Amino acid sequence: MSAFPVPPAPLPSLLVSVRDPAEAEAAQLAGADLIDAKDPERGALGALDVDVVTEIVARIAGAAVTSAVADPAPDAVTAMAATGIDWVKTGLDARDRRDKAAMAALTAAAPGRLIAVLFAEDGPAADLVPALAQAGFAGAMIDTAGKSGARLTDLAEPEALAAFTAACRTHGLMSGLAGSLRITDIPVLSAHRPDYFGFRGGLCREFDRRNGIDPLRVAEAVRALRPNHRDAA
Repeated sequence: MSAFPVPPAPLPSLLVSVRDPAEAEAAQLAGADLIDAKDPERGALGALDVDVVTEIVARIAGAAVTSAVADPAPDAVTAMAATGIDWVKTGLDARDRRDKAAMAALTAAAPGRLIAVLFAEDGPAADLVPALAQAGFAGAMIDTAGKSGARLTDLAEPEALAAFTAACRTHGLMSGLAGSLRITDIPVLSAHRPDYFGFRGGLCREFDRRNGIDPLRVAEAVRALRPNHRDAA
């Protein structure tokens, strides 16, 4: 049993990373809760052009919450926030985490809308959550920096993930887990009760993140997340 008790509800949401408006619409129609605008050719934090993100927001306006990525600089965060997205994701390396002024400047660029992306390769992240909350981040997620084999479940121990999501709940931050996840990871990782799971390659054709999103796999992930929901049948 985990040392970090979790509440019985709500169930995690499904975030699907997309590279263009057509993928965004397909993912939304298949049941994705969150649409994450991202360039899969550029790694975990590959930012799309702001014009493309604006088009994605327009395509799914009023029907889904959208998210995006940006370089860890206030100007880039401000520009991405201006597209109309709900949240901006930005990576934080070890130097950024130690610089409280830099973190405050980032959150000031998109107040209440910034999500910190922490990498599993850097080790356990639970101890970083209080500082993120103090700096004004809206949420935090763990992802994998590399996209060539190692998965979240290879790099992070269950107790470390449980501690991270528990710390986020304690400090009022939205939490996410991602990193080359497959649908088969959902039942095990759901025990940690993150607010959402992030997917790309696991929902693409041939499980290749460079290929297009497969709506059937998106729908399958929705069913795995909500096996007892009347709309999941």
